[in-house]
Amino acid sequence: MSKTINDTAFNFPKQKSVYKGKVREVYNINDEILVMIASDRLSAFDYVMPKQIPFKGQILNQIASKMMEATKDIVPNWIIAIPDPNVAIGHLCTPFKVEMVIRGYLSGHAAREYKLGKRIICGVEMPEGMKENDQFPNPIITPATKAEDGDHDEDISKEDIISKGIVSKDDYEVLEKYTKALFKRGTEIAAERNLILVDTKYEFGKTIDGKIVLIDEIHTPDSSRYFYADGYEERQSRGEAQKQLSKEFVRQWLIENDFQGLDGQKIPEMTDEKIIEISNRYIELYENITGETFVKSDVTNILERIENNVIQFLNNSEFIEI
Repeated sequence: MSKTINDTAFNFPKQKSVYKGKVREVYNINDEILVMIASDRLSAFDYVMPKQIPFKGQILNQIASKMMEATKDIVPNWIIAIPDPNVAIGHLCTPFKVEMVIRGYLSGHAAREYKLGKRIICGVEMPEGMKENDQFPNPIITPATKAEDGDHDEDISKEDIISKGIVSKDDYEVLEKYTKALFKRGTEIAAERNLILVDTKYEFGKTIDGKIVLIDEIHTPDSSRYFYADGYEERQSRGEAQKQLSKEFVRQWLIENDFQGLDGQKIPEMTDEKIIEISNRYIELYENITGETFVKSDVTNILERIENNVIQFLNNSEFIEI
């Protein structure tokens, strides 16, 4: 099995600090730029799985960078350069403490809430009489914020975000405008590839000079859900599950094996065959959404490769203005 990235411990020139999230590791360079490394870790239900997925980090990083490039005319983003298949380098930003989730269809978390009889999510009303995976009349924004323990995402309404001072009213309206524009563009890109962008999340931050920009990832299988457009209507009319490309298949496999991140539950064993299957599904999404053949990077000594590429960039580059 290919070598994977689980953990990094780099010490880059002028490094100030490092933040390690569930999937990404972010290095602060001189309080000016960030080096974001996409690991091959897999998270679901806010837990990191014990085993890594070959090429997952490369796939996420390359999809995100391509989508940032394809949307920079409508929303500015944080990226300066992609010096390595697993690395994005960009401007230091202060993240907003909300994730802007936008849904075009009744799927995933929204569908689970709907089945429980709820018709309001994040202060937004959902129509009666919908079936799972039906399209909403118009996309709805259902923001999420981190719980106090920092591990779990919690639904929150626009009104609460503003009243609690999490985001100012003026800034939130910018985030809302950008979210709708990004989802529209993402929907158009997906349609060109015969896919449906079902739902996704965007994260934003402020640069040192106060500019709101798109950060983190965009339109990847970790942050988004896609359906195949071919056969969507037929499957809906027959009440069948939709054929999809997203991390939802991982969640469903975990649910089938009695794991939803609840107290007392044990993460099921992932066999080598299951890991290869998941890796291939990620590659499938990459090729579908980009229309390009995925080229596996050299993982002979993946950490050394990343370190050399980042240091070369840091030593030879003048950072551009956003």
